[in-house]
Amino acid sequence: MYITEVATKTKEGKLSHLCILLRESYRQNGRVKNRTIANLTHCDPGEVAAIRLALKHKDDLTVLRSVEDVELEQGMSVGAAWLVYDVARRIGIEKGLGQRREGKLALWQVMARVIGQGSRLSAVRLAQVHAACDILGMRQGFNEEYLYDNLAWLSQNQKEIERRLFVERCKGKKPDLFLYDVTSSYFEGEHNELADWGYNRDKKRGKKQVVVGLLCDERGGPVSIEVFRGNTRDFDTLGQQVKKSVEEFGCERVTFVGDRGMIKSGQIGELKRAGFHYITAITKPQIERLLREGVFQMELFDKEVFEVEDEGTRYILRRNPQRAEEMARTRKEKEGSIERWCLRENVRLAEHPRAKVETALKGVGQRIERLRISGWLKVEADGRKLELKEDESALREEAMLDGCYVIKSDLPKEVDKQAIHDRYKDLTEVEQAFRTCKTAMLEIRPWYVQTEESTRGHALVVMLAYLITRYLQQAWSHLNLTVQEGLIQLALLCSTKMVIKDQSCCHRIPNPGKIPAKLLDAVNVHLPRALPYLGAHVVSRKTLQSQRRSN
Repeated sequence: MYITEVATKTKEGKLSHLCILLRESYRQNGRVKNRTIANLTHCDPGEVAAIRLALKHKDDLTVLRSVEDVELEQGMSVGAAWLVYDVARRIGIEKGLGQRREGKLALWQVMARVIGQGSRLSAVRLAQVHAACDILGMRQGFNEEYLYDNLAWLSQNQKEIERRLFVERCKGKKPDLFLYDVTSSYFEGEHNELADWGYNRDKKRGKKQVVVGLLCDERGGPVSIEVFRGNTRDFDTLGQQVKKSVEEFGCERVTFVGDRGMIKSGQIGELKRAGFHYITAITKPQIERLLREGVFQMELFDKEVFEVEDEGTRYILRRNPQRAEEMARTRKEKEGSIERWCLRENVRLAEHPRAKVETALKGVGQRIERLRISGWLKVEADGRKLELKEDESALREEAMLDGCYVIKSDLPKEVDKQAIHDRYKDLTEVEQAFRTCKTAMLEIRPWYVQTEESTRGHALVVMLAYLITRYLQQAWSHLNLTVQEGLIQLALLCSTKMVIKDQSCCHRIPNPGKIPAKLLDAVNVHLPRALPYLGAHVVSRKTLQSQRRSN
């Protein structure tokens, strides 16, 4: 690592600008290359001199002890923040957000979401521990109000940010397939502008929610996220994604992959008008109807995929034996639960002569209805004893389609049936993204926001954070730790603050230990030997709640 000065001259040969850069040389494929770590042009001469001094004696700190007025202080955490920043720069997030102050504040929100989840207040507190401003090159500090305002900026510029990121990641090769799915996320409060009553996938009764749509490329990497009002139906969200693919991303021939219930006749029409194709699945009632009409036959469902074409539509049939066994086992467990309940009721009726048979009969019947097995299991009373009656023919009909599913597409015959099947199965990538964003590492909720713009901005932050998390998961897949555990290890890597005459400072970064070094090598990230100390003042305007202080 070294400091260099780059002079820019006018056409007349006069000096117009002098740029002072902190650079690092490294080898790649046997060739020596250089990269810029920081721009020191606006640093004080004393700060630049302090960094030169630190670099000059980087291998022998005992020399610095002999220099007058040089003090070593505990610095800030740099390992985790630098790694996340380097990955964000590598995959195009920094370029998508831009180099201005709002873009840097947004990038810190993304980095904070990866390092430690929480509200804007918690992001400010993280910046007081991690060298956020020095890594991002921010000389002016911030508080939580700046970050809430920054969410509105993210929402207002979301289209351009997603477009830049899309162009940066595609590298000129646009995807020919998009994976799309929706989920819901509930609120504890009542004041969010997009929150409304709707079908709650989290099974949280009495909670308002928003609907979140996630558009991913063919590799499962998110390219766009959209927040809809909580009462929006799944298939009503697709049209906006089709429009976005055409107008913002400039896609011409794309296949949309959506789950059953997502792509219906209206949505198929929209896709056809845009020149797009689709891959989806049909529901069980639709399968039964096509069986009655003779389009399908039960013997066509097998372990291997089978194709049937009807009126220009391709149907890919398959039976999953593991899923069939799982459904049969679940059905048996439900029946066993009813048997045990019925046995308890019979004991109660025998021991309590005044207990009413009608009440017990009604209770068992309601339980059967709740478990959705009333089609083949009934309860009857024989005197004061309840008996279960199983309809074998109805049970066989119920189990006939266990493990069976049908994929529907309008792709031309040149596309292999197995490829269509496999692309539909790729929807698991979107489901994995939702799991990570909702209930695992990134925790999209609690939302801690109320306005529509802040809600959309928060969702965009979570999507960008997922891109970084996904990158780290793939890079660390061979290591015996999670992304969270790896970041905790790297967060322990702190700098040493070198202070000269109580005014000129820099961060001297030590060599990483065994585990952090292995984590950094797996991602091919190199820590700088030093960072300029910019002195940005990051402060929270709120104090901790009393119950948190007492814990």
